[in-house]
Amino acid sequence: MRTIHITLTAILALFLLAQCKPEPKQTGKQQADIIQETDSSTINPVQEDGAEEVEKEMAKDTFQLTEENAIDFFFNYQKDLKVDKVRMTTSMGTFTVQLYDNVPYHKANFIYLTRQGYFNNTMFHRVVKDFIIQGGNADNKETAQKRSEIGRYLLPPDTRKGHSHHRGTISMPSSEINNPHMLASPYEFFIVVTDPGSYHLDGEYTPFGRVISGMDVVDAINQVPVDDGDWPSQNVYILKAEVIK
Repeated sequence: MRTIHITLTAILALFLLAQCKPEPKQTGKQQADIIQETDSSTINPVQEDGAEEVEKEMAKDTFQLTEENAIDFFFNYQKDLKVDKVRMTTSMGTFTVQLYDNVPYHKANFIYLTRQGYFNNTMFHRVVKDFIIQGGNADNKETAQKRSEIGRYLLPPDTRKGHSHHRGTISMPSSEINNPHMLASPYEFFIVVTDPGSYHLDGEYTPFGRVISGMDVVDAINQVPVDDGDWPSQNVYILKAEVIK
């Protein structure tokens, strides 16, 4: 079985916190009044490209996320979150994802990182043909600096919301090092290309949305030549990620 992997330190304490109590125990920022079950059939289709409204860029936070405050921060952040779409412009074309409302921490995390400009100029750094494309990392100082400024934290898995790893699903990889509970790396994501899906991933990784336009671009990225480590021979960039209203 192929697995999705990255290299971040796991935090068992964060997992236990999330599993035991969904309410915050401590706020993160001077906590911004920040800004069951739903299956894919309830998600509204995206508008025509010409009708999409891109959210205005927001000021970057100087607040830093940590293992101790991340869950509380995203608990508050997702309360009044109205948007659920992110458009990614890559060096090979554009695609749009829609995020599931009933996977709140992962949805809030992805919107937050998009608003912070984290994904801009990152890459699709792992491509496994007819399986997945994985993005959100890069071998440059800019990406490392962004991670340092935003903070070091992990997210607990949220795998029981009725979502499977169908083709086009966007999901979150986990850190493998000392991570028996599969805590998720917040900075990376993968998109399933397998038709009809890669269901052996269900229960281990957290599906938190799906591609609703531009799947042909995802397929094209999945076909690029790669080296022995599954890194594309020619870098495939995420030029810009934008929240769509």
